[in-house]
Amino acid sequence: QVQLVEAGGGLVQAGGSLRLSCAASGSIFSINTMGWYRQVPGKERDMVAIIRSGGIADYAESVKGRFTISRDNGKNMAYLEMNSLKPEDTAVYYCNALVTNTARSTFVAWGQGTQVTVSS
Repeated sequence: QVQLVEAGGGLVQAGGSLRLSCAASGSIFSINTMGWYRQVPGKERDMVAIIRSGGIADYAESVKGRFTISRDNGKNMAYLEMNSLKPEDTAVYYCNALVTNTARSTFVAWGQGTQVTVSS
């Protein structure tokens, strides 16, 4: 059993900042890619940022230069630093990880999501 738990969402004014965290726990052997996705009602879940185990990151065009993804491999944690937030960043943010468990099964795990609301 592997769990991802996000924290750090909330309400912020446009131009403000938030830092999301994602903690992975359970029967983890290794974690490859970790990422952040977001979803608004009625739309598909979109990739925001992903980071590979070696630290190489990719970002959605809409957040480049404003968001920074990072991870702590020793703690099985990922972070999303969000600056210069815009109302269009309002969404539920989900953490995602490509996990190999102690039984050597590999699968994608998702967190339960955390709401980020940016007021204008």
